[in-house]
Amino acid sequence: MNNVLVVGKGGREHALAWKLAQSPQVNKVYTAPGNPGMADVSTTVDIKETDFDGLVAFAKQENIALTVIGPDQQVADGLADRFLAEGLAVWGPTASAARIESSKAFAKELFIKYDIPTAAYQVFTDYNKACDYVDTAPTPLVLKADGLAAGKGVVITSDITEAKAALHEMMEASKFGNAGNSVVIEEFLEGEEFSFIAFVMGENVYPMETARDYKRAYDNDKGANTGGMGAYSPTHKIPTTAIDEAVKKILQRTATAMVQEGCPFTGFLFGGLIATKDGVKVIEFNARFGDPEAEVLLPRLEGDFYQILQDLLNGNEPKFSWTKDVSVGVIFASEGYPEAPITGHAITGLDSLDSKTILFHCGTTLRNGEYITNGGRVLMLVRLAKDLTTARQDVYNEAKKISCPHMFYRTDIAY
Repeated sequence: MNNVLVVGKGGREHALAWKLAQSPQVNKVYTAPGNPGMADVSTTVDIKETDFDGLVAFAKQENIALTVIGPDQQVADGLADRFLAEGLAVWGPTASAARIESSKAFAKELFIKYDIPTAAYQVFTDYNKACDYVDTAPTPLVLKADGLAAGKGVVITSDITEAKAALHEMMEASKFGNAGNSVVIEEFLEGEEFSFIAFVMGENVYPMETARDYKRAYDNDKGANTGGMGAYSPTHKIPTTAIDEAVKKILQRTATAMVQEGCPFTGFLFGGLIATKDGVKVIEFNARFGDPEAEVLLPRLEGDFYQILQDLLNGNEPKFSWTKDVSVGVIFASEGYPEAPITGHAITGLDSLDSKTILFHCGTTLRNGEYITNGGRVLMLVRLAKDLTTARQDVYNEAKKISCPHMFYRTDIAY
């Protein structure tokens, strides 16, 4: 029996721990730092994600057989490098490979060099030059902070005024910190967006099924860009031909490119893709499992999750499949998210949820035996059913059972 460690504290990490705990080969799952809602499947450890020394020491002390890194910042900062240097098994890319997410400019240059379909773009480090470019570029435009911005550093602007205002926030007002020192300006692509994640080990690519997430805070894609307000899987609007094209021209080419660039990728490679009239193109890559995609994909994964990851690390063919059931997940968020979430309020109704409902805690804490909101994204409810309509109806019927001041959710996920 093996002990495993999941690094992180959000809904994605709860889902990872939940799935690993189902393995007959796993003795104990630890989450660091985790959150109180993960106690159903793991033992939380009071070690921050940023405490690399503490995490390494804990992995040695508890004979951790495998560590899975959840958050993007720890991936970018080289936590996997530290574990590998200590001879510890870890699932997650090195800092060099994580540049596929942590530097939008690096990623775009890679796409062009290796003929990976993507949007036309320009990179700017000078605010005035970026504004001059916007004056002549066709709108709408997509502006991306080059570095990590917790999934919120992308702005779609419909006109020059909006574009310049967004540039000012990123480059002059430092809304995203150092992430906005460099900005990528892209053409706007039209089509059906979808998330396509794969297990990747070097040049070996094993695609998962598709998912679709919802970034905007409110119904009908209104409001600010968030880390994700819900998701469903699979995406019924994407034809098999587009999936095959995405595997061949995007995922496989990217994995091969990373090997050829001397920074082979190990981990969950997350492609934010779009099916356009000119074929499937990559919008961006993430170097970790998506959140909230993890919460709707892992419940559909059939197979021993621990063994899958071990097989990949050992160069063996992983064995897994997908349930035919559809999954729909809805995020509960604190009012004011993503800018200034209002937290500290008691949540009621969790004990009345149906046994078929999967509950993942994203940002909660315990106070006097009650779960309290403790983050922008608070909870995620997930339901599986034979069809999308049923899964959606079931999850929203369950959502009505939960009550909390200053907490909201979108009502149009998977609609």
